[in-house]
Parts: sequence; C-alpha cells; structure tokens
Amino acid sequence: MAERYDCHYCKESLYGKKYVLRDENPYCVKCYESLYSNTCEECKKPIGCNSRDLSYKDRHWHDDCFHCFKCHRSLVDKPFSTKDEQLLCTECYSNEYSSKCFECKKTIMPGSRKMEHKGNSWHETCFTCQRCQQPIGTKSFIPKDNNNYCVPCYEKQFALQCVHCKKPITTGGVTYHDQPWHKDCFLCTGCKQQLSGQRFTSRDDFPYCLNCFCNLYAKKCTACTTPISGLGGSKYISFEERQWHNDCFNCKKCLVSLVGRGFLTERDDILCPDCGKDI
Repeated sequence: MAERYDCHYCKESLYGKKYVLRDENPYCVKCYESLYSNTCEECKKPIGCNSRDLSYKDRHWHDDCFHCFKCHRSLVDKPFSTKDEQLLCTECYSNEYSSKCFECKKTIMPGSRKMEHKGNSWHETCFTCQRCQQPIGTKSFIPKDNNNYCVPCYEKQFALQCVHCKKPITTGGVTYHDQPWHKDCFLCTGCKQQLSGQRFTSRDDFPYCLNCFCNLYAKKCTACTTPISGLGGSKYISFEERQWHNDCFNCKKCLVSLVGRGFLTERDDILCPDCGKDI
C-alpha cells in the first residue's frame, strides 16, 4: 500500500493536487494561502500562489494593483516615488511635489541637480549670471535687485573702485572725502598703518594717525615738550607764540594752576602773582 502524502495543515491528501512546500512541509494551495499569503495593499485580497508578490518596505501588492495613485499607470519594473505612503510614478510625483525652476518654470525632476537660494530653486543650467548668462554652478555669486551675478560681472558692473589700488571693493570699504577705499588701502601717510577703526586726522587732504600727526605738525608744550594735538576738544593755552597743555600751565615756583588766572612772566617762566611779587 502506497504511503499517504497529505497537507501538513489540513491533512487532506495531496495526490493529484497542486501544493506548495514551505520549510520542507507540503501545503495544499488553500491552506498555504490562508496561512502565509500576504495581503495586497491596494485591493486588500490575499496574494495567491499564482500571482507575483511585489513588495516595498514590508508592503505587498498584486502585479495588477501595483500602479500610480494619480494616473493609475503600472509601476511594475519602473521607477516610482512615494508620498504619504501612496505610490506615484516619477512624472506625477514631479508635477505634484517637485520644485519648479524659478527661471524656466518647469519641474525640477527628482534626482536632477538643482540650485537653491532664498527659498527659490533653479535647474543647474538655468541658474545663470544676469550679465554674462553663464551658469554660476558652485561658484560664488552676488545677488542684486532680484538678479544674480557672478563675482567678475558684479565687479565690472556695480562695484566701486578703490581710489588707491583701482581694484573693485566688493565688501566693506572706507569712504574718505567722498571717495571709496579698501580698508587695507586706507593707511596713515606717515607710518603706513591701517587707519580703519581708529581715530585719524588729515593735513593737506592726506590722512594721518594721531601719533604721526602730532609728531609731524602739532605744537610742542613749553613745559613738557610733548605735542599738543588739540584733537577731540582737548584744550590748551597759547601766549606769545608759546603753548601749554592745560595741565602744564602752572606756576614755575609753587606749581599752582594758572588756567583762568592772571600770571606774570620771567623770561621763559610763568609765575602766579604771589610768586612774582619779587620780580
């Protein structure tokens, strides 16, 4: 007597019937589908043995159910995208969700390179300099009046030229006598130190730092012999072609301040009235 060959689950004979092996155990088609078939995401029916099971991220579809949510075209063996767990062909996804090029207004297809700036997007070939019309790509650019310019074109068309070196000033800069200068070019006429960010003065339209100006042009205090700058509102005393710092204008003998008081002179010295009685 021949050995029986039965379904592992329902125990019915499989002789003359289709069956499926799973873990080396035979199952009739009905039992296999009820136990192990995946449910189609689209129609919610089991994906039987006679259907191809298409899967994506642990979700399953029949061949005929694997189509675009928008246009219903089959996605079998075709590229697709997903949005909110819905399958979309590349074209529908692009039309619905992809960025539109700010220049040509056409869709920027997924996977293609795009340029972004201030919330707008461009095809790489559409992101061009307003002046030379060449693609900017990853090079530096300068926006102006809703247009974008490569740096050389911006400098030619808009940038001020430094009075000293005649080269464009693209950032920062200093204005002196209504003329533009690079910070690195705006130097003291005397010591050649950079004047940007520090106090300076001028002589015959040439800029000087305070030290150079005082050493070159300021009068010297008769008492201490150091320069009297007279800058920033500092006060000094002048008498008969001689000058003193306010703090240096003191009686030679008793050192009392003579600012705002009467005084006497004895040759190069100044004296208060009390000390000058014996002159």
